[in-house]
Order: sequence, then C-alpha cells, then structure tokens
Amino acid sequence: MDIESFREYCIAKKGVTESFPFGGDTLVFKVMDKMFALTGIDSIELKVNLKCDPIYAEELRAEYPSITGAYHMNKKYWNTVNFSDKHLKDVDIKKWIDHSYDLVVEGLTKKQKTALEEWT
Repeated sequence: MDIESFREYCIAKKGVTESFPFGGDTLVFKVMDKMFALTGIDSIELKVNLKCDPIYAEELRAEYPSITGAYHMNKKYWNTVNFSDKHLKDVDIKKWIDHSYDLVVEGLTKKQKTALEEWT
C-alpha cells in the first residue's frame, strides 16, 4: 500500500479529518478529533503508527518483524507498521487501520458517537 492509497482509505471513513498538527511532514488522521493513524510523509519507507489493543499489538509484533512499538508514542497502545515490507498484504493493513479506527470510536463519548452517526 502506498501513501495515496493509505490516505484515501483513511479519509473515506466516517468522521475522519486529516491535518498536520506536528508540522508539515507528519500527516495525522483523526476521527471526531481523536487520532487513530499518523505517518511521516517525507520518509523513503512508508511507516504508519496505528492504535492497537495491547494484547493484539504484542501478537502482531511477534508475528511480523516490520511491526514494532510506535516511535514517540505509548508503545503499549501504538504500533508502527512498515508498509514498505512487501510481505504485508493490503488486506491485512486495511484490517489494522480498521482496528485502530474502531478502537478510537469505541472510546468516544456518547455525544461524540451521536455526532459521528450524524456525520455526512
């Protein structure tokens, strides 16, 4: 998956916005103003930080050498996925993006969830 495919997949999700809150080289995706994915856009290799259930995060790191604890993030809840690893399938990457998005949505307040349901 390349950066454009990644961006298109993320931005198509309900309630998602993109921004550069950490400077012009870090693209951040949020659902209802809560971050679920971020990536550096100036890197040669596409690496993406995704939120993850702690137990699942450990399982993924054990199974895939290209998945590590996220740099500059709480490694218990965030993984860095190196999309440049040709062994990773797009279907799996999309599943991990969905997992990150769903975790953040689960943690939204009732008011935020209602607003998300009404998102057009």
